[in-house]
Amino acid sequence: MSYIKNKIIYILIFALGFSLSYLLRGIICIVNEKIDIKAKLHRSFILWHKLNSNLISILCGICAIFTYFCYKPFKVAIVVFFFIYLLIAISIIDVVTMEIPNILVMIVFILGIFSMFIMHNISLPSRILGMFVVSVPLLLITLLVPGAFGGGDIKLMAACGLFLGTKLTLLSFAFAVLTGGLYGIWLLVMKKKSGKEHFAFGPFLCLGMAAALFIGDRVWDWYAGLLYL
Repeated sequence: MSYIKNKIIYILIFALGFSLSYLLRGIICIVNEKIDIKAKLHRSFILWHKLNSNLISILCGICAIFTYFCYKPFKVAIVVFFFIYLLIAISIIDVVTMEIPNILVMIVFILGIFSMFIMHNISLPSRILGMFVVSVPLLLITLLVPGAFGGGDIKLMAACGLFLGTKLTLLSFAFAVLTGGLYGIWLLVMKKKSGKEHFAFGPFLCLGMAAALFIGDRVWDWYAGLLYL
C-alpha cells in the first residue's frame, strides 16, 4: 500500500514540476524585455519554443522528483526547487541573449536570505564565504583578462553562494568548469566557434549548482576520501 502511495506522490510531484515549466516563458518575457526583440530572431529561442512542451517540461518534472527525494522536510524541498526553477530560467535567458538579468540575480539573493531560516544545515559563515569564494576570483580574472567572464556570471555566483554555502559553491564552479570546458573543446573541434569567440557560461554555472545540490556531498566525501588514502 505504501509503495502505491509513494508512486502516486512521485507522479503528482512530477506533474507539478511539469506544469510549472509553462510559466518559464512568461517569466523570461517579464524579466527581460530584450528577449522580444533579440530572441525571436535567435534560433535558440525558436528551438526552446519547440522543446518547451517536451524536454524543458520533462526536465522540470524530473528536478521536482529529485528535489522531493533528496530534501526533507517538504518546506526545504520547495525552497530548493524554486532555486532550481530560477536556474533553469536564467540558463535559457543566458543562452538566448548572452545576458543574466539583474532581477533574477536579486531574486536568487533574496531566496538565499530566506533559506537561512529554512535550511539550517548550512552555517552563516559558510554562506557569507560562499558569496566571495568564487565570485571574487572571477572578478579578479576578469579585471586581468577583460571579457574572461561576464558581469552576470560573477553576480550570479555571489548570489548563489549565499544559498549554497562554501562547499557547494566550490563544487558548483568545478562542475561548471568541467562541463563548460568540454563544451568549449567540442565547439573548437567542430569549428563552430573560434578560440576568440565567447559562449554563454551561465548555463554551465547553473548546471553545476544543480549537480552540487543533488550529488555535491557525495562527490565531496569521495574526493576527501581520496586525499586521505
